Amino acid sequence: MNAPIASLDELARSLPPRGRLMGLDLGTKTIGLAISDVERRLATPVDTIQRVKFGKDVAALTKLADAREAIAFVIGLPLNMDSTEGPRAQATRAFVRNCASLDARPFIFWDERLSTAAVTRSLIDQDVSRARRAEVVDRMAAAYILQGALDRLARLARGD
Repeated sequence: MNAPIASLDELARSLPPRGRLMGLDLGTKTIGLAISDVERRLATPVDTIQRVKFGKDVAALTKLADAREAIAFVIGLPLNMDSTEGPRAQATRAFVRNCASLDARPFIFWDERLSTAAVTRSLIDQDVSRARRAEVVDRMAAAYILQGALDRLARLARGD
């Protein structure tokens, strides 16, 4: 089944005119999920998967992607501040390699540096309680990651 792992620029050339993308913020304990609208303009946080075991995690991810009619995945790649890849980025790449053999949808890596920090700052600014922040931060980070990719797709479509 091996799904392609592509760059966003490569994916942009092969995407149908309409179709939802699913954003993922992969953590050690959870996977935050977001979905785009069919025109790929707006990312919306949707769910958080509590990680259990790889097979169960992928089954839950696939089920939600099918239900939301996602045609591709945008997954945050946690690079170090100097753009090098550490253990978390390597674990993310391994997760995608293993997922790609089970799902035919393409995967796109998107630089997620500081996404959780930006979302957390925004929630604090909105005076969201610590408990509520813990509940929503992963799916909000997934939306932040996905929105960055959607904005890049829009710039590519305009020729920027």
